[in-house]
Amino acid sequence: MIEMRNHSQHPPASSRKDKEWGALQTEASNPDSENLDTLTTEEVVSLLLEEDRRGLEIAHRNRTDIARAASWVAEALDAGASVVFAGAGTSGRLGILEAAECPPTFGTDPQQIRAVIAGGPEAVFAAREGAEDNAEDGARVAADLGTDDVLVAISASSVTPFALGALESARQRGARTILVTCAPRDGISAVADLVLALDTGPEVLTGSTRLKAGSATKAVLNAITTAAMVRLGKVYGNLMVDLRPGSAKLRDRALRIIETAGDVSREEAERLHRAADSEVKTAIVMALCRLGAEPSRERLRVAGGHVRRAVAAGSGVEDGRSSSSNK
Repeated sequence: MIEMRNHSQHPPASSRKDKEWGALQTEASNPDSENLDTLTTEEVVSLLLEEDRRGLEIAHRNRTDIARAASWVAEALDAGASVVFAGAGTSGRLGILEAAECPPTFGTDPQQIRAVIAGGPEAVFAAREGAEDNAEDGARVAADLGTDDVLVAISASSVTPFALGALESARQRGARTILVTCAPRDGISAVADLVLALDTGPEVLTGSTRLKAGSATKAVLNAITTAAMVRLGKVYGNLMVDLRPGSAKLRDRALRIIETAGDVSREEAERLHRAADSEVKTAIVMALCRLGAEPSRERLRVAGGHVRRAVAAGSGVEDGRSSSSNK
């Protein structure tokens, strides 16, 4: 049966949104690129890169709120809760990229940090533009979220129904909500618990938010996840000590990390890596504290997974390093 609707009571979404979209800075014309088609190729490239630089500067100005978002993400993960990225188009793909990179880099559970894109997995590789207009699909993203979880909605325009539907649903369930957008507007602070509104302005190619807005958004997401992982003890110094060595390159990196952090030879790093069942953190504590695998794991457990704390808790340790070299 076909349901008939009275369209006079509910005007089409396009007529309701046209005015709102036209007022967005992400849809405005950039005066610096009005003659884009007359520029040389090098001039086009230079302009694009200069605008990207400006976008990153604007992201940096929002560092206090970005740090707050990172703290929320760290708290959720530490509690065993979930962090979900949700977005459409380029924004959705950036969320997927962020979630996909966390397990190999930081050893996180793929189910704990995940991402959903409007239109489903097929939309990652082929544009499904109409999917972003479905707020109900966005609401389903948050269907299983609870009070300890965090939803990070990504919407360059700030008005994408899919992203707004996810935010509204998540808030109804008591989850913390974050919106990352490049289009500040009146009333935007009300759509999420924390709004990271990057005023990146018009794009070189009008409306193409995969450019400057995309670069700024990627930088913000990188900062949120990486800072959160630092707080969770998945970094020692500037080394990714919870990486999963799933390839030859990553296995070599794991050994180099043990060499550097443990102050041991390559041969010893390989031995420790095997003895620790490929656990880089455990191998480092074994090297610095001259312990076996199980006592090292226990130290890490007591230290909440932080290598520096585990090492400092031992005897004969100064500034997080063994007082005698193993090299």
